[in-house]
Amino acid sequence: MGEELQLSDLQLGLLRILWDREEATALEVHTVLVEQDRGLAPTTVSTMLSRLEKKGTITHRTEGRQFIYRALVREVDVRRSMLSRVTDYFFGGDVSALVSHLVEGRDVDPDDIARLQQLLAERSGGAEEHDDA
Repeated sequence: MGEELQLSDLQLGLLRILWDREEATALEVHTVLVEQDRGLAPTTVSTMLSRLEKKGTITHRTEGRQFIYRALVREVDVRRSMLSRVTDYFFGGDVSALVSHLVEGRDVDPDDIARLQQLLAERSGGAEEHDDA
Protein backbone atom coordinates (compact mmCIF):
# COMPACT_ATOMS: atom_id res chain seq x y z
CA MET A 1 0.00 0.00 0.00
CA GLY A 2 2.16 2.83 -1.27
CA GLU A 3 -0.26 5.75 -1.05
CA GLU A 4 -1.16 7.63 2.09
CA LEU A 5 -4.40 6.41 3.59
CA GLN A 6 -6.34 8.56 6.04
CA LEU A 7 -9.57 7.27 7.50
CA SER A 8 -12.17 8.59 9.92
CA ASP A 9 -12.91 6.87 13.23
CA LEU A 10 -16.06 5.39 11.72
CA GLN A 11 -14.21 4.10 8.65
CA LEU A 12 -11.59 2.55 10.92
CA GLY A 13 -14.37 0.98 12.98
CA LEU A 14 -15.88 -0.60 9.88
CA LEU A 15 -12.49 -1.88 8.75
CA ARG A 16 -11.81 -3.29 12.22
CA ILE A 17 -15.00 -5.32 11.98
CA LEU A 18 -13.92 -6.68 8.58
CA TRP A 19 -10.39 -7.41 9.85
CA ASP A 20 -11.84 -9.28 12.85
CA ARG A 21 -14.46 -11.23 10.89
CA GLU A 22 -12.63 -11.45 7.54
CA GLU A 23 -15.96 -11.05 5.71
CA ALA A 24 -19.32 -9.53 6.61
CA THR A 25 -22.52 -8.23 5.07
CA ALA A 26 -23.65 -4.66 5.70
CA LEU A 27 -26.27 -6.03 8.09
CA GLU A 28 -23.64 -7.97 10.05
CA VAL A 29 -21.45 -4.87 10.25
CA HIS A 30 -24.46 -2.86 11.44
CA THR A 31 -25.24 -5.48 14.09
CA VAL A 32 -21.70 -5.28 15.48
CA LEU A 33 -21.89 -1.48 15.55
CA VAL A 34 -25.19 -1.65 17.46
CA GLU A 35 -23.53 -4.02 19.96
CA GLN A 36 -20.79 -1.37 20.35
CA ASP A 37 -23.44 1.30 21.07
CA ARG A 38 -22.82 3.13 17.81
CA GLY A 39 -26.28 4.16 16.74
CA LEU A 40 -26.09 4.25 12.98
CA ALA A 41 -28.85 3.53 10.51
CA PRO A 42 -28.31 0.48 8.28
CA THR A 43 -28.36 2.79 5.25
CA THR A 44 -25.51 4.84 6.74
CA VAL A 45 -23.45 1.67 7.20
CA SER A 46 -24.10 0.68 3.59
CA THR A 47 -23.10 4.15 2.39
CA MET A 48 -19.89 4.08 4.42
CA LEU A 49 -19.02 0.63 3.08
CA SER A 50 -19.56 1.91 -0.47
CA ARG A 51 -17.25 4.86 0.22
CA LEU A 52 -14.56 2.55 1.57
CA GLU A 53 -14.92 0.44 -1.55
CA LYS A 54 -14.47 3.52 -3.76
CA LYS A 55 -11.28 4.33 -1.82
CA GLY A 56 -10.02 0.84 -2.63
CA THR A 57 -9.79 -0.28 0.99
CA ILE A 58 -12.50 -2.96 0.77
CA THR A 59 -14.21 -5.02 -1.90
CA HIS A 60 -17.30 -7.16 -2.09
CA ARG A 61 -18.63 -10.27 -3.70
CA THR A 62 -22.29 -10.93 -4.33
CA GLU A 63 -24.07 -13.84 -2.70
CA GLY A 64 -27.71 -13.91 -3.70
CA ARG A 65 -28.88 -10.36 -3.15
CA GLN A 66 -26.30 -9.55 -0.50
CA PHE A 67 -22.88 -7.99 -0.77
CA ILE A 68 -20.24 -9.75 1.31
CA TYR A 69 -17.48 -7.26 2.15
CA ARG A 70 -13.83 -7.92 2.96
CA ALA A 71 -10.84 -5.67 3.57
CA LEU A 72 -8.25 -5.18 0.84
CA VAL A 73 -5.81 -3.35 3.13
CA ARG A 74 -3.98 -4.83 6.07
CA GLU A 75 -4.30 -3.29 9.51
CA VAL A 76 -0.53 -2.91 9.80
CA ASP A 77 -0.42 -0.92 6.53
CA VAL A 78 -3.23 1.41 7.62
CA ARG A 79 -1.57 1.92 11.00
CA ARG A 80 1.79 2.67 9.35
CA SER A 81 0.24 5.15 6.91
CA MET A 82 -1.77 6.99 9.53
CA LEU A 83 1.07 7.15 12.06
CA SER A 84 3.39 8.43 9.36
CA ARG A 85 0.92 11.24 8.68
CA VAL A 86 0.61 12.08 12.40
CA THR A 87 4.40 12.07 12.76
CA ASP A 88 4.83 14.37 9.77
CA TYR A 89 1.97 16.69 10.64
CA PHE A 90 2.39 17.12 14.40
CA PHE A 91 6.09 16.39 14.88
CA GLY A 92 7.65 17.55 11.62
CA GLY A 93 8.69 13.98 10.84
CA ASP A 94 10.67 13.71 14.08
CA VAL A 95 10.08 10.17 15.36
CA SER A 96 11.90 10.82 18.63
CA ALA A 97 9.53 13.74 19.34
CA LEU A 98 6.58 11.42 18.74
CA VAL A 99 7.95 8.75 21.09
CA SER A 100 8.81 11.39 23.69
CA HIS A 101 5.27 12.72 23.52
CA LEU A 102 3.85 9.22 23.95
CA VAL A 103 5.83 8.44 27.10
CA GLU A 104 5.84 11.85 28.80
CA GLY A 105 3.15 12.43 31.38
CA ARG A 106 1.94 8.84 31.34
CA ASP A 107 2.47 5.88 33.62
CA VAL A 108 4.57 3.70 31.35
CA ASP A 109 4.79 0.11 32.47
CA PRO A 110 8.35 -1.13 33.06
CA ASP A 111 7.68 -3.99 30.63
CA ASP A 112 6.79 -1.43 27.96
CA ILE A 113 10.03 0.45 28.62
CA ALA A 114 12.02 -2.78 28.35
CA ARG A 115 10.28 -3.61 25.07
CA LEU A 116 11.02 -0.13 23.69
CA GLN A 117 14.66 -0.48 24.67
CA GLN A 118 14.80 -3.88 22.98
CA LEU A 119 13.23 -2.52 19.79
CA LEU A 120 15.66 0.40 19.71
CA ALA A 121 18.64 -1.89 20.32
CA GLU A 122 17.52 -4.19 17.52
CA ARG A 123 16.98 -1.24 15.21
CA SER A 124 20.34 0.37 15.91
CA GLY A 125 22.06 -3.03 15.64
CA GLY A 126 20.48 -3.54 12.23
CA ALA A 127 21.60 -0.07 11.12
CA GLU A 128 25.19 -0.76 12.18
CA GLU A 129 25.25 -4.06 10.30
CA HIS A 130 23.86 -2.33 7.23
CA ASP A 131 26.51 0.41 7.40
CA ASP A 132 29.33 -2.15 7.58
CA ALA A 133 28.20 -3.95 4.45
